[in-house]
Amino acid sequence: MSREIPAKDHAALMDLVYRRQRYVYDLTRKYYLFGRDRLIRELKLEPGERLVEIGCGTARNLVRIAQLYPKAELFGLDASHEMLKSAGESLARAGLSGRVRLVHGYAENLTPALFGEDRPFDRAVFSYSLSMIPDWRQALAAAGRAINQAGRIHVVDFGDLTGLGRLGAACLRRWLALFHVEPRVEILHGVEDQLAGNKAGDSELWVSPARYAFLWRCSRESAQAFAPEHVAGR
Repeated sequence: MSREIPAKDHAALMDLVYRRQRYVYDLTRKYYLFGRDRLIRELKLEPGERLVEIGCGTARNLVRIAQLYPKAELFGLDASHEMLKSAGESLARAGLSGRVRLVHGYAENLTPALFGEDRPFDRAVFSYSLSMIPDWRQALAAAGRAINQAGRIHVVDFGDLTGLGRLGAACLRRWLALFHVEPRVEILHGVEDQLAGNKAGDSELWVSPARYAFLWRCSRESAQAFAPEHVAGR
C-alpha cells in the first residue's frame, strides 16, 4: 500500500515531475493511455451541460471535448502549476481560451466554488488521474458532492493488468511507479463485485483487452460506495 502524501507535498512533486515532461506529455502518452477518446465520444453532452475534468493535465481532453460539444460549459482542475501552463497554451492554440476555465487545486477539495460557481456540475471526469491522486477515495467522494443529483462521473484508468501476465504486469507497474502512478485495482474489482451482485445501480463498465484499462460511468451514489467513510463502515 502506498504512503499517503499530503496535498501540498503532492502538488510540489507533480510540478517537479512535469516541469519538463509537460512539453512531450501528449506525444508520449497517446501510446499507452487507452480509452480516453472512447470516454469523450460516449459523454454525449447536451447543450449547456457543465463538465469538470479533475487532473486535466495539458487540457488534451478538454480541447477535444470542447470541439465535439461546442455548447457545453467546461472546467479543468489540476494540482500542478506546470501542467496548467501547458493547458493554457493548448487552449490558446485551439482558440478555446474563453471556453474553458482552469483552476489550480486538489481533487479532494473540488467544489463549484473553486471556479466561482454556485451551481453543481453535470459531469465529472477522471482520465488517468485517480492513479496519480494519493487520496483517490476522497477525490471520488468530492466529485460526487460536486455534481448534481442526476450527474454522472466518468473514469478511465489503468486496470489490474492481469492479462499481461505476471512479468508483463510487474514491468509496467515498475515503469509507472517512476511517474508516481499506481493502478487503482480496488475500483475495477469493486465495480465488478457490485455488478456480479447486482448492486452496481446504473454503473456501466468496460474493460479493455488484457485488462489493461477500464472505463467506468456511474452516478454520485455509486461513487460514494468507495468513499472512506463507507469503506471504514464495512
